[in-house]
Amino acid sequence: MFLRRLFSPKLHLQPKFKLHKPIIFTNSIQSIAIITDDHQTTTKLNLIHDIEWTPGSISYSKLLSQCCKTQSLKPGLQIHTQLIKLGLNQDSKCSNHLINLYSKCQVFGCARKVFDESPEPDLVSWSALISGYVLNGFNEEAILGFKEMHKLGIRCNEFTFPSVLKACSMKKDIVVGKQIHGVVVVTGFESDVFVANTLVVVYAKCGEFLDSRRLFDQIPERNIVSWNALFSCYTQGDKFEQAVVLFDDMIGSGLRPDEFSLSTIINACTGLRDANLGRKIHGCLVKHGYGSDPFSMNALVDMYSKVGDFEDAVSIFDQIRNPDIVSWNAVIAGCVLHEYNDMAIELLLKMRRSRIKPNMFTFSSALKACSGLGVQDLGQQFHSILIKSDIELDPFLCCGLIDIYSKCGEMEDATRVYNMMPEKELIALNALLCGHSHNNNDIECLSLFATEHRDGIGFNETTLLAILNSAASLQVVNVGEQIHGLSFRTGFQSDPFVINSLIDCYAKCGSVEKARKVFDESLIADLATFTSLISAYAQSGQGEEAIKFYLKMQDLELKPDPFICSSLLNTSASLSAYEQGKQIHVHTLKFGLLSDTFTANSLVNMYARCGSIDDATRAFSEVPEKGIVSWSAMIGGFAQHGHGKEALALFDEMLKDGIAPNNVTLVSVLCACNHAGLVTQAKHYFETMEDVFGIKPTQEHYACMIDILGRAGKLDEAMNLVNSMPFEANASVWGALLGAAKTHKNVDLGQLAAQKLMLLDPEKSGTHVLLANIYASAGLWDNVADVRRLMKDSKVKKEPGMSWLEVKDRVYTFIVGDRSHFMTKEIYEKLEELMELIGKEGYVPVLEIDLHNVNRSEKELLLSYHSEKLAVAFGLIATPSRAPIRVKKNLRVCIDCHTFLKFVSKVVTREIVVRDINRFHHFRDGSCSCGDYW
Repeated sequence: MFLRRLFSPKLHLQPKFKLHKPIIFTNSIQSIAIITDDHQTTTKLNLIHDIEWTPGSISYSKLLSQCCKTQSLKPGLQIHTQLIKLGLNQDSKCSNHLINLYSKCQVFGCARKVFDESPEPDLVSWSALISGYVLNGFNEEAILGFKEMHKLGIRCNEFTFPSVLKACSMKKDIVVGKQIHGVVVVTGFESDVFVANTLVVVYAKCGEFLDSRRLFDQIPERNIVSWNALFSCYTQGDKFEQAVVLFDDMIGSGLRPDEFSLSTIINACTGLRDANLGRKIHGCLVKHGYGSDPFSMNALVDMYSKVGDFEDAVSIFDQIRNPDIVSWNAVIAGCVLHEYNDMAIELLLKMRRSRIKPNMFTFSSALKACSGLGVQDLGQQFHSILIKSDIELDPFLCCGLIDIYSKCGEMEDATRVYNMMPEKELIALNALLCGHSHNNNDIECLSLFATEHRDGIGFNETTLLAILNSAASLQVVNVGEQIHGLSFRTGFQSDPFVINSLIDCYAKCGSVEKARKVFDESLIADLATFTSLISAYAQSGQGEEAIKFYLKMQDLELKPDPFICSSLLNTSASLSAYEQGKQIHVHTLKFGLLSDTFTANSLVNMYARCGSIDDATRAFSEVPEKGIVSWSAMIGGFAQHGHGKEALALFDEMLKDGIAPNNVTLVSVLCACNHAGLVTQAKHYFETMEDVFGIKPTQEHYACMIDILGRAGKLDEAMNLVNSMPFEANASVWGALLGAAKTHKNVDLGQLAAQKLMLLDPEKSGTHVLLANIYASAGLWDNVADVRRLMKDSKVKKEPGMSWLEVKDRVYTFIVGDRSHFMTKEIYEKLEELMELIGKEGYVPVLEIDLHNVNRSEKELLLSYHSEKLAVAFGLIATPSRAPIRVKKNLRVCIDCHTFLKFVSKVVTREIVVRDINRFHHFRDGSCSCGDYW
């Protein structure tokens, strides 16, 4: 009855034949058992009789043997029932066959039950039991069973040793493995090739490759299984080169490889990322007639997917007559690896239609494909299928689910998946941390790490990278310092990715010196590390230091990458370092980096911001694939240089090319209208931007439009627009109004705008200076004095006007009345000479802009020493006679300096380019590109 108890209610025993008592036949007899491959097919017993015969254990033993070969459980159960009814269940041969059958059919409880009820289990019984333990994954029980058998004095044979040694290899228990090896030697089975092969595997699987090879060399007659066993272990142990060498030795010995040998070496080629060797082995497969072997073809699909041409992988897959789950998984994983995510989903659906049930590896690839496509709905469907299929959500599947929910911005669902895990795994934690960091949930990222770290889940470099990225985003330098200390204590300070993230974190937190210290203390000086530090200096405005480290990198003969060149070009742009930018341009050409779109865009931006719109135009024409960033950079460049009509024409060309504008593009378009005084066009773009382009105006768009109206003298319209804004006006809006009030000498509007600005940014000196300018232009000197007094009481210091220019890779800086330069005498002499020359041409100083309540001569003297005038005078001395002079100023150029520079450009016949805080001014032959509209 124990069978009914064990299998009820899943299997109800209803034998098709019933033998209640011995049957006697006459004539001759043959017993023929037909057990089909279909496990559900009922045993058919044909008894053809000639003589009198009583059925016994031998007949049932033969039937059970057939059941074992075909793993036919149901017929075996029926036979077992008959054995019990006939009282033959104690027969040792039948018991051994039953143990073997139940083990192979994954109902090991029955196997153990049969063994326990055997009166005296013999060697075959023990061997079957131990083999059954191993077959069902009970490796510890197999070893205990062997020890128990050994204590009983039952001598092992060549079938028992391989089973128990396999258990040792599965457990990676070299201690017990060596003990059993001793028993093998004592009992004289070490020369048996099957036992020897298993010993080779045990030592290799436990990492003892030298001992494994020594045992292999001692096998007197190595067969193909011996060779396969060893280089299979080498491959599984990531010793791919040794596996290939051993394979060559086998071929050299004259032994012909079989399909297992070849599929194993294909896996080694995959590990070596050696597609050429893989193709040679592929040829060997075809040569030896194994081209259709499913294991080899699966290995080929995997190899070509990972290291070869993916088209080859698909071609091999298409040749597989009946792809199994391994075949499908290999090709689907290859699709994901090569970012053919649509194809991966299509293949998955095709696999389902072919009635192949997906497993955890299939779903893992499917989730990656969904993540790559950003299709949350499909990911949720796969999640539902996983739950319904009762597939255990291992850490990799959870990681995939967390990843897709994170990339779709559904962090609540991602967190829910993580919280449902019975045991939290680091890989899943990292996925969730990266998700929070990617979605700017930086506080949640740091909080989660702090909680899980206290619970002892651990961390690795991926964890630290996510935390440092969030710390950098939040600009919390103390968190970066703590992670720095943690990485130092745990040895991660030598990891290049952690080093680079630390440098980046410190830089974004404003601690460039700490970033520099991390660099100096690091033993790694590779391209990535230099890139991190150069970017840190570039982002913090320390362009000269960035260039120094670039030169140091060149000394180490490290080839720059597009990211470094892009950073250096942006640095040159921010410094208006034209000559320096040209040198970086040469390096991009030398190293073939201009095919990179980001570098090409940075080149356009650099030339535009360094005052050479012609160079920018040429660079723009050579951008390989013009995207919205390329077009926006060029349109913005035209706008800054006062080429409003050219900017708008380029905008129209962009639209014709099917490129949709973004916020930045439309800001540049409005700026172009602003600098060219194109009020009507600006109104059109501003009023239709939401209807035509689907972009709602932001504060920046409103500020541009208000500035346009203000410069054009339409102050009432500007104020009406301020009052109609859907949000509170910010400093940019009130700043535009204050500038308009100064231009048109509107004291009331100036006072209102200044009051608003002082509330928003009370420490900004420019507000006080502009208001004082408005009062001065109206002759309200008492009000000017009040503003100065307010600045003094509020400890607001006027930002000094500074100008600088680059000569021969060196930047020279000037302030008003500067006499610190080593060529001060020559500069002031040149300035006097220029004053005399332009005076003859009709130059008259514009005195009303000076805020000092002093006489005319003193005002003229103060105006003549403005920083841009000193910089231009030095430029005329220090640069070649026909070279343009490029000056950058930190404030808006004043009216007097603007007039002065127009006259100078005429008398010296030189182009003078001045970039002030708002725009570029190109002075040529007595006129400026801005048309005196700025």
